[in-house]
Amino acid sequence: MKKLILVSAFSLFLAASTISCQDRREKSEENVTVQSDSDFRPNFHFTPDSGWMNDPNGMFYLDGTYHLFFQHNPDDNVWGPMHWGHATSTDLIIWEEQPIAIEPDEYGTIFSGSAVVDHKNTSGLGDGTTPPVIAIFTYHDAEAADAGDDDYQTQGIAYSLDKGKTWIKYKQNPVLQNPGIRDFRDPKVGWHEEEQKWIMALAVQDRISFYSSPNLLEWEHQSDFGENMGGHGGVWECPDLFKMTVEETGEEKWVLLVSINPGGPNGGSATQYFVGDFDGGTFTPDKSIAGMKEEHDYWIDFGKDNYAGVTWSNIPESDGRDIFIGWMSNWQYANEVPTEQWRSSMTVPRNLRLKKDGDTYRILSSPVKELEKYFSGSKEVETIKVGGEPEVLASSGDFTSTVINFKIPNLQDQIYLFTFSNEVGDNLKFGYSHIDKEFFLDRGDSGLTDFNDVFGRETSTAPRLADSHTLDVEIVMDKTSIEIFYDNGKTVMTEIFFPREPYEILTADSKEDFELRDLQINQLNFN
Repeated sequence: MKKLILVSAFSLFLAASTISCQDRREKSEENVTVQSDSDFRPNFHFTPDSGWMNDPNGMFYLDGTYHLFFQHNPDDNVWGPMHWGHATSTDLIIWEEQPIAIEPDEYGTIFSGSAVVDHKNTSGLGDGTTPPVIAIFTYHDAEAADAGDDDYQTQGIAYSLDKGKTWIKYKQNPVLQNPGIRDFRDPKVGWHEEEQKWIMALAVQDRISFYSSPNLLEWEHQSDFGENMGGHGGVWECPDLFKMTVEETGEEKWVLLVSINPGGPNGGSATQYFVGDFDGGTFTPDKSIAGMKEEHDYWIDFGKDNYAGVTWSNIPESDGRDIFIGWMSNWQYANEVPTEQWRSSMTVPRNLRLKKDGDTYRILSSPVKELEKYFSGSKEVETIKVGGEPEVLASSGDFTSTVINFKIPNLQDQIYLFTFSNEVGDNLKFGYSHIDKEFFLDRGDSGLTDFNDVFGRETSTAPRLADSHTLDVEIVMDKTSIEIFYDNGKTVMTEIFFPREPYEILTADSKEDFELRDLQINQLNFN
């Protein structure tokens, strides 16, 4: 019923709009020059110079530099033999691609994993002066997989003595053999201070297996988590386990991220999370989510395009943030999106926070503060009255590198609709139904959609998790992506799109009058 109400509301708004799509189709189809690769390449979201990219891997910070590794096929624009690509940044916003870090060898291609700085040289792989950086990854033996073997994935390591620039494979790889389990991959490793040992969270089919090690070389199984817990619409992948401090209370909890594909709240790929306690061997979910079943609302992002995200390791205590980044695509169509030289980009890096909400815990996220230093040229309006017909919030604008903030106080039981559009009739619609306490994002008419059967077929929705009469909205736009942070990041929606021309107009609409307050439109300048 909610979907029917939403579609009806869209029809009503668009029929009444004085800036409707039909009115703006002044350019004939044959005269439209459709954007392509160079036009679609983001301004500040990382994407490889060429080839395919998916999961972020091995992120660590050291001596002023953030390292981002990623699943990479340098020889084609579709998924294929995986390498670890590499990029670096001093501020999480501007990235410089580096030479490929880790290449396939006789044990297989290089699947997802993580990296840690071994400050105490527990591995013994350091040179006595420089702490080694240890990358832990999954070897994938494609020939064994094709032959029907079950033990085709093992865990290997490589180490760097020059702060991540070059890597040496460990001679005794693999360090963790497969006991005969298909889907045995994506190790995320961290130091457990209380037990003075390394902990590995490993995705094993429909659960997470925890291993421990004193030296990153020898691993012992500790426990499993996940049976009959959370979403199981697809295989579990890309875990992350880390400790967080609860805002306001100062309580310490452990957070476990688990990506699944398919099974996301709006189809395809997505990342769920669990909050609980970890004693160095066993993860115990908080009692409020101990019965968390397939249908739930504990998702890092409810949009269709944020997958396999994990956090940076070795962030200084003086910083104190848990910084996250995800792959901004979905396995439903990632191999088919309309770019040729390169495919896929990452989300904007985000600061994760943990709050106690009643008797449960919620992760909130927001763009990292470093984005603000690129703000250049802004529009600010204290109050805008909207209602009855579309109100133009910005026109003839450039939304290809923009951060937009606003508030809606005194929410009423109606639908609040916002639309980005251009002169050739492409439009991206999003907003909030206070009737259903539900957000929506519709890219069905956003531009190029026919490259895949499901890309623009259904409107994405997300529940409102906040109980407030005021709605706070932050939007990050970058050419072909929108990231919307509602209620200070309690509900997030990220999706990609491919307009034929850049969006130039932003409108707001509703059936009844309302006030939109504290509108800020910040252009970003990277010159």
